[in-house]
Parts: sequence; structure tokens; C-alpha cells
Amino acid sequence: MTQTPASPAPVHWKVVIDANDPHAQAGFWAAALRYEVEDNSALIEKLLRFGALPEEATVEFHGRRAFRDLIAVRHPEDPFEEESGTGLGRRLLFQRVPETKTVKNRLHLDLHPGEGRRDEEVARLEGLGASVLRRVKEQGGEWVVLADPEGNEFCVQ
Repeated sequence: MTQTPASPAPVHWKVVIDANDPHAQAGFWAAALRYEVEDNSALIEKLLRFGALPEEATVEFHGRRAFRDLIAVRHPEDPFEEESGTGLGRRLLFQRVPETKTVKNRLHLDLHPGEGRRDEEVARLEGLGASVLRRVKEQGGEWVVLADPEGNEFCVQ
């Protein structure tokens, strides 16, 4: 009897978003998606103790140490590593870059708040700092195109 080889495990991934202020972006997107900002403070403290991370590579964020140039948000129900605080599921990672956004995104998020909740969700997102760019009504459906506080486009279905 021939055994079928086991299928390889799915590839783990995260979406990485360039940002001028990764912590502000993480705060916006955590609120927008109802995600949690990852707490990497235990890992950071350990790296500082071992001399593997310079003090200037950290900042204080919400009363705890965070990496200066990157921070992630994760789905609150997904698993995460206790030791590092790093999410193991659905995540957005914001990394500091020196340049500002200059062209349209090649990749964007579509948010689906549920039937009949688009306008309410758009208003909530505007309250968090998003801007409505346009409202689209086409034969294929309706959605609202918004920009996050750094100008990255996303849609609400």
C-alpha cells in the first residue's frame, strides 16, 4: 500500500505596511479592525538586558516599551507567542520608512462590517481619523473608498 505524502502546511503570512509613524498607524488600525496592538515589551526588555538591542531602538507606547520602527496589530482571538508577544495569525505590521506615500496602493484592505452597516462603519472610521475619498456605486456593487491617517486607501463594502 502506497502512502500519500502529507500536504505541506499553509504558509504563514502578515501584511506589512510602510508608515511614517508606525505607532499611530497601529493605533488607528487596531481601533478600525477591533484588533489588539501587540505587546512585545517582554522580548524588548530581554534584548536590552542581553545588549542585543540599543536603548534608542525603543520607545514608550501605551506605558510599555515598544520597538521604535515597527509595531504590529493582531486579531484578538488568534494565538500569539507568550514570550515575544508576536501574533501567529492575522496581523498587520507597520514599519517606519523615511518617505511619505506618493502613489496609489497596489494592495489594499476591504472591510466588511456586515449587511446594512456600511454607513455606520464609515462614520466610525472617520471618527478614528480616516477620510472618505469617494463613494462608488457600480453594476457590481457599492462601496466607500477611504484613506487612513497616512493616506493609504482601503474600502468599506
